Amino acid sequence: MSTKSRVSFSQSLAKWIAPGIGIKRWLLLLLAGIFVAALGFAFFILNFLTAQNQQYQPVNWLFPVAAIAAGILMMSVSLFGYAHWLLLPYRKNQPAGIIDTAYAYSKRHKGIKVVAIGGGTGLPSILRAMKPYTSNITAIVTVADDGGSSGRLRRDLGVLPPGDLRNNIAALADDESLMTQLFQHRFNRGDLGGHAFGNLFISALASVTGSLESALIETARVLNIQGQVFPATMDEVDLIARVYIGGKEVTIHGESAITGAKGRIEEIRLSPPNVEAFAGSVDAILNADIVVLGPGSLFTSILPNLLVPGISSALRATKALRVYVCNIATQPGETDHFSVADHVLALEQYLGRGMIEVILANNAYPEENAGKNTVYVMPIPQDHEILQRYDVWMDDLVDVERPWRHDPEKLAGVLLQNRPQVRQNSVNGSVQKEADSLVKT
Repeated sequence: MSTKSRVSFSQSLAKWIAPGIGIKRWLLLLLAGIFVAALGFAFFILNFLTAQNQQYQPVNWLFPVAAIAAGILMMSVSLFGYAHWLLLPYRKNQPAGIIDTAYAYSKRHKGIKVVAIGGGTGLPSILRAMKPYTSNITAIVTVADDGGSSGRLRRDLGVLPPGDLRNNIAALADDESLMTQLFQHRFNRGDLGGHAFGNLFISALASVTGSLESALIETARVLNIQGQVFPATMDEVDLIARVYIGGKEVTIHGESAITGAKGRIEEIRLSPPNVEAFAGSVDAILNADIVVLGPGSLFTSILPNLLVPGISSALRATKALRVYVCNIATQPGETDHFSVADHVLALEQYLGRGMIEVILANNAYPEENAGKNTVYVMPIPQDHEILQRYDVWMDDLVDVERPWRHDPEKLAGVLLQNRPQVRQNSVNGSVQKEADSLVKT
């Protein structure tokens, strides 16, 4: 053992036996229980041998049995007290009891491996849908945002835009937690007006730790999230779109400008085009049981992830069930007048056919709470070719209070109950070898 290890061991031992922390009493009770039980067991064996040799002489069994019982009781009390003492610092942060927390953790830890790809405000509905059932969730989000708080931080500090990362981290945390509410708090005046606290927090952590990857790990630890959130790439990228406005073709740079142009998007691409996929995102896709695309802005949240070559290659290589969750309502400036079929055809334009296996779409169109600006995405016509290429699931997915958004519980019900049995996806050697090459594709 090295000198440093010996010093560390001595310091740890000194803390364990320090006065006032309340562990020595349970340790002494445990040792006393072991001694009493061992004494009783020794007398029990002695009495047994005596009875064998002196068959007609009575033997006192009361003392050894009582000693063994007392020793076991003392050990049980000491172990209970020690466990209570050890868990006490953590219990104040857990609203449920110890057994409930342990049961929920075990259940989620054994859950299916889910990867959700998207960004913005749509993807969190999938994360909220799945987090009660599994903690093996990975959200992969775009880093092409250039508007609002994220855009300002990107320009001022040179960091990757944290907004979509923040939204999805918060979705995997406890929604009622004060820390989560603080993380989502947005300042409304002064120099910080428009900034979300979480954006500032992630940007500051990236500066302190030296990388966005480390910042995301620490943020996830602070909020105790059920899963992980990764960027599609760690490289700085911009979106460029070819848009028809008033019959003229215009090239527009920047995610916020593309949506604000209110034209018909004909093509979208990344600049630079051949960015390196984040290794964690690639590994998560290859090892997933189910990969969900969307919901979210088709051209500015979902497709920017899939335009990263390593992400699309991993999507082709994975054995996971691949599901596209179509938006409930059209998005002005992106998918005006789009049906479910139009959304799928747009994905095929960039991914090709066969990359998706299941289309999940809404079939309920309530008027209550919808408002005048909500335009629902219409279903696939019965004679459309899309129906021949994909397994299409239609169900009521609307949030009653905000019917333009998905209800997480309804999403979970459809994905977990109606899906085919998830294929076992222990990554074989050939796919594992391919993982490294996909990162640099």
